[in-house]
Amino acid sequence: MRQLINFIKKEFYHVFRDRKTLLLLFGMPIAQIILFGFALTNEIKNSKIVIADFSKDIATQRIIQKIEASSFFNIEKNIYNNEEIGAAFRSGKIKLAIIFPNHFNDDLMHLNKAQVQVIADASDPNTATTLTNYVNSIISDYQQEIWNTNKVPMQIIPELRMLYNPDLKGAPNFVPGVMAMVLLLICVMMTSISIVKEKEMGTMEILLVSPFKPLLVIIAKMVPYLFISLLNLCIILLLSVFVLALPIKGSLLLLFGVSTLFIITALSLGLFISTITTTQQAAMSVSMLGMMLPTIILGGYMFPIENMPLPLQVMSNIVPAKWYYIIVKAVMLKGLGFSYIWKETLVLLGMTIFLLTVSLRKFKTRLA
Repeated sequence: MRQLINFIKKEFYHVFRDRKTLLLLFGMPIAQIILFGFALTNEIKNSKIVIADFSKDIATQRIIQKIEASSFFNIEKNIYNNEEIGAAFRSGKIKLAIIFPNHFNDDLMHLNKAQVQVIADASDPNTATTLTNYVNSIISDYQQEIWNTNKVPMQIIPELRMLYNPDLKGAPNFVPGVMAMVLLLICVMMTSISIVKEKEMGTMEILLVSPFKPLLVIIAKMVPYLFISLLNLCIILLLSVFVLALPIKGSLLLLFGVSTLFIITALSLGLFISTITTTQQAAMSVSMLGMMLPTIILGGYMFPIENMPLPLQVMSNIVPAKWYYIIVKAVMLKGLGFSYIWKETLVLLGMTIFLLTVSLRKFKTRLA
């Protein structure tokens, strides 16, 4: 019995001496609870919207007050013409627009009914449906109040309009997300494993002392996966257009250009992972687990980022898939040009330069 107790003590000592094991045992559950607890929710809060109040009467002001008091919406600004509404949607800053026509309260009092237009960005159909339901609920609540006060049945009729995806199909939302996830994972995983394999076999040192410069060796490793990823991109786009009936509304050349930049960003990330791992198994674990979960949770296409706590929103900015997802939706679904995506493109370019610079310096340091 004493021997068994001594063996158990020994195992405890081994576990608590190994910092990596402790991080795995305690760090992973904490991280997963925080990430999944805050990110995995169907409730949508703090969505940015705009309101166009052409009536400016007591009824519209009361409804706007109810919307402001709700935690579901943040009123970005009040606008006064249709051009501003279109510009706000094209910029991607808002999810919803509410438009009160002239004489809203007069129509409600004299005709016992009035209309309000609700326009939603339906490139994410789940979010659009949820937000319009929230608006309908607020309007119904106000409608019930005036019924109780005036004892006259008055009806407010919301006129719904879904931009970019009037049929509320799922493809416009998941195709850009799948593009981001597939391209990122393939590039990161295959690049990191390919380079680490050379390390394990001892052939990387031979390559580096050959007449070829180290930079050329790395480029030679990355180029095949660049072309393979571009081929995957073509396959995804062909399936989207001809199988899922999802047309490309914007410039195909622009879409290929930013996709190529994103692929190079992912290849640079794979190169960085290859500098911090020494085995193929470790490289695959970091590539799959380290990239897949942040891409799915913080990429923005499965769970709205604005719902998350501020630290997670900040953390999402270092996920390349988030920026590429925004770009693909803008070009492919909304038909926008480079002037609307230059900021996101610049972020990806900055990530690429940073990752390449750090990775190449560290790569030479480790293998020189």
